[in-house]
Amino acid sequence: MGIIDKKKKLKKQIRKAKNIFLMAHKNLDLDAIGSSIGMYSILKQNKKNCYIIIDDKDQEMGVSKVLKEIEGCYNIIKSSDIPIYLYKRNKKNLLIILDTNKKALLQSPDAIDYFPNKVIIDHHDLNKDSIDDGLMITEENTSSTCEMIVTISNMYNIELPPYVCTLLLSGIILDTNNFTLKTTADTYYAAYYLTALGASPKKVQYLLKQDINTYTEQQKLLVNIEVLDKVAITKGTQYMIYRREDLAKTADTLLFFNDIEASFVIGKIGKDIVGISARSLGNYEISGILEALGGGGDSYNGAAVFEHKTIGEVHELLKKAIKKQDGE
Repeated sequence: MGIIDKKKKLKKQIRKAKNIFLMAHKNLDLDAIGSSIGMYSILKQNKKNCYIIIDDKDQEMGVSKVLKEIEGCYNIIKSSDIPIYLYKRNKKNLLIILDTNKKALLQSPDAIDYFPNKVIIDHHDLNKDSIDDGLMITEENTSSTCEMIVTISNMYNIELPPYVCTLLLSGIILDTNNFTLKTTADTYYAAYYLTALGASPKKVQYLLKQDINTYTEQQKLLVNIEVLDKVAITKGTQYMIYRREDLAKTADTLLFFNDIEASFVIGKIGKDIVGISARSLGNYEISGILEALGGGGDSYNGAAVFEHKTIGEVHELLKKAIKKQDGE
């Protein structure tokens, strides 16, 4: 159930809490950091003590830009420092999880154990691995968690600062691939509303800019595309390490080709780590395939990670999972 259905419970959880901690998924993207900063701003205007938990050592370019810009302006802590900031009466501490509903995908999965009270705010599908002991607020048909934060700000009748509005807009644009995927009338309204409050489209463009050398390497992923029915698959070489967002952007690009309903991009994302990034127009179920491979996602996007496997081995596992789902 979504925000409107659970607004009384959400407000009650926030009202009762003294110290509130915000945590999103590993490998932050602009939707995760944007929704974290947006929620932080809402809570501060409600006079709450807030902390954002970030353990990531490496960030994608847009997130790195944001973290440099906000340094010293927000209470950003590591999960190892949580005990220092907990309120003495533990039931007065609240953890708000953003942009994921899976414990394994959190910045720090173990950190969840500090908190008896939890709220999950997310736009991804639920499955057997979803957190099951908190107030779950999910809207699978909403474009992004940033869009959900806009709804919460309206629920509290709060006007967010222009910079925060810009971050929320960047998260929406990222997750909709510039309003081409998972976009509704509410998404367009949220973008209009944020812009009316001072969100800067020019600043959003800056946050979404890519390095030209990285872009060139990304385009090489489009050279050898394999199509299984209406599913496009491509993979990098063993010698190139890609950023996760590069694989995701390539998967987005593949959806623009005729007769392609879903895409999977395979590439090395670490020395001994291979990742899959997947996208769908919503008519092909990618989440089941990814879950069978140990990953996850929803009807529109998802990912999986493999350690100590070659790209070739992951490619074969993916094709087998696709054929199994298609009943071949």
